[in-house]
Amino acid sequence: MDASAALAAFITLFVVIDPIGLAPMFVALTSGMDRRHRRAVGLRACLVAFGILCVFALFGNALLGGLGISLPAFRIAGGLLLFFIALEMLFERRTQRREGQTNDEAHDPSVFPLATPLIAGPGAMATMILLATAPDATWLTTISVLAIMAVVVALVLLMFSLADPIERLLGRTGILVVTRLLGMLLAALSVQFVLDGLAALDVLTLPER
Repeated sequence: MDASAALAAFITLFVVIDPIGLAPMFVALTSGMDRRHRRAVGLRACLVAFGILCVFALFGNALLGGLGISLPAFRIAGGLLLFFIALEMLFERRTQRREGQTNDEAHDPSVFPLATPLIAGPGAMATMILLATAPDATWLTTISVLAIMAVVVALVLLMFSLADPIERLLGRTGILVVTRLLGMLLAALSVQFVLDGLAALDVLTLPER
């Protein structure tokens, strides 16, 4: 993989995964956790997401094909799951459930929704499949794509490490406001996932964005 192709792959994965946009979402999902627990959740989420994206880069087409699952169907399922998370954020069900728990470990958003579908979402999975299985792709290309993805996931972890200063800056009221706002944005994103999946299945036609 030459420098221009590597740069294009990095930009594509950076835009799809969006480390900067995930930082406030991480703050909202881990609100009230102590620093140690929050750091563990962030690290676990990034490691799980890295593993998932590696699997899809290496075996994605075969895995989905063997199960009879199309990428549009996968995108629709991810959108529906995200929508339920958005509802909890909008109506404080997540906060109320967390406050009713005496054990912080009982609340662990690292695998869902952080690792998937927020970091390793349908878009990121599809991107890894496309980059790693291009017509002229070699094993060296696949290794390069995996290394680039690792850099992007490391940037996600870096942004997660800034959660504490972000939370101190916003305060409890600010976190509540941001949680509502992000819940609304996440709901819109989940609906877009579903619409994109339906459009890819030719169920409906969406205008070009």
